[in-house]
Amino acid sequence: MKFLLIGIYLVLTVSGLVFMKLGGNSGTISLNEGNIGFSINWISAIGFLCYLCSFLLFTRIVIMFDLSYIMPICTGIVQIATLVASKIVFKEAISIQGIIGASIVIIGIIIMNLPKNITT
Repeated sequence: MKFLLIGIYLVLTVSGLVFMKLGGNSGTISLNEGNIGFSINWISAIGFLCYLCSFLLFTRIVIMFDLSYIMPICTGIVQIATLVASKIVFKEAISIQGIIGASIVIIGIIIMNLPKNITT
């Protein structure tokens, strides 16, 4: 169940970022006589909703795991998934530095999941 929640968190986070970018710069923020106005299009709203849900879900996930374990792993996977999504959805170029960096992140995730024989 814990890992299913992590999977849902990852999907919501990456889809939230993708939808916010798809929504573009159509939103406006205004300040008029002490009132704050805010408007966005529906695509950006879906992105914000996904991202908000992912944040709320992550607050539950950090309770279930050691923070020093789950934070770097989730952050790393989100970075890799965002890199892949940006390539697929937005046709963004991935540089050799991006590939090397993603590879290092993947290696780090693997190392963090190796059996632990030594504790500090």
